[in-house]
Amino acid sequence: MEKLLLIDDEADVQYSFRRIFDSPNLQLFTASSGEEGVKLVQKVKPDLVISDIRMAGINGLETLRRIRALDPRLPVILMTAYGTTQTAIEAMKIGAYDYLLKPFEVPRLKELVDQALKAARESRKAVTTKPMLEAEDYESGIIGRSEAMQSVFKLIGQVTATEATVLITGESGTGKELVARSIFHNSQRSKRPFLAINCAAIAENLLESELFGHEKGAFTGATGQRVGKFEQCHGGTIFLDEIGDMSLATQTKILRVLQSGTFERVGGNQTVEVDVRVIAATNKPLEEAVAARQFREDLFYRLNVVRIQMPALRDRRTDIRLLVDYFLRRLADPAGKPKSIGPETLALLESYHWPGNVRELENVLRRATVVAKGQAILPPDLPAEVSHVGTIPSAPPPPSTPGTPTPQSTVATPSDPQSTSLAGLAQSLFRMGRTDPKLKVLPAVERVLVIEALKETRGNQVQAARLLGITRATLRKRIEKFGIRQDVSVN
Repeated sequence: MEKLLLIDDEADVQYSFRRIFDSPNLQLFTASSGEEGVKLVQKVKPDLVISDIRMAGINGLETLRRIRALDPRLPVILMTAYGTTQTAIEAMKIGAYDYLLKPFEVPRLKELVDQALKAARESRKAVTTKPMLEAEDYESGIIGRSEAMQSVFKLIGQVTATEATVLITGESGTGKELVARSIFHNSQRSKRPFLAINCAAIAENLLESELFGHEKGAFTGATGQRVGKFEQCHGGTIFLDEIGDMSLATQTKILRVLQSGTFERVGGNQTVEVDVRVIAATNKPLEEAVAARQFREDLFYRLNVVRIQMPALRDRRTDIRLLVDYFLRRLADPAGKPKSIGPETLALLESYHWPGNVRELENVLRRATVVAKGQAILPPDLPAEVSHVGTIPSAPPPPSTPGTPTPQSTVATPSDPQSTSLAGLAQSLFRMGRTDPKLKVLPAVERVLVIEALKETRGNQVQAARLLGITRATLRKRIEKFGIRQDVSVN
């Protein structure tokens, strides 16, 4: 039986609550002041508190502060007949679960209480915030125990002992700069400068000057000599991010630096010598750019001495739990207490396809820590695209006018209802793929089918494989491929 504590100094309100919440599954406690309510919180350990704001003695806001100090996970709903903008802002700032104006509609009150009690249950089940990583993992920021990330770590270790040029490839948001910094910090140049330049963020006509410097009078506005990043980084390491966006003219000067360690400043004729290790990164397929004559082939081979391919987050889902733990600790409140996360929320995060990769996950968690009404992050705290990850649009309805051809009418389709339904579902999935070009429809559907088959059979792999029409060995390969974590017993 769940416990609800009402704190209100009006007898009529207490009477109304007794009638509204007369249920064998809910026990109602009442208090006529904030002080009495705080004592009852300690005594009866309620699952939810609803408190008026204007009361004799300490008001509802102060009562909320004291309750939060006792139990940050306990949801508290504030209500008042004197609603003001500032009061609402202050209530949510302190940590109220929600804010309700009197007189309230009974259905709305019941709905809010149901939501808050569900949040309390999820909060109690929330994943522990016990550190899951070693101290050095939290310091480096490169998180992962998956096979794909272990391959990355091995390559980092191999290249740090050399002076080889490194090309880091992968989608945006996968952590390419973190890898570059890790190579630098573990190399013999770690005591020397490290400079990171985003080639896509600097205008093409300014990038050459930014990298190599310029002489006085080299162009309008060049009122003095400027030392570029390569000179500033002498003896150290320079990281050229998004190098695929660099112009062909600048590529030529980069090639010369790699070949001879020399260049001229813009507008100058004096040769400058530098000793700089170059690490480059791109989210573009440089081989295609070379074929299209948009990137110099000789520069590509100079950069591609050691290549580190960063895996997309959807290809290393087993690391998501570790990353969530890492980011929640980084986003901890001023007291150093991180938010916890409910199992349903974690399951949604592990199922989402993450087109923005680790950077998107960090931003989702940053938002969730702001909007979460309690100490635990719950599914409603996630953006809609993440919290609705399990929903698949239904097949489009048939045309309303008999005889009107559909866009697919030129292709022969099976006439049986089952095949027609599957064809409609396929079209819906293809529309999702067009909306999100990074969504790989077939692997995404295959992963969902494996998960649902395991759920349907309570983790029995033999039965799940039979449902899917594959062998148990093939099923195991799919479980490993998609990083599916099984919390149920597996026979």
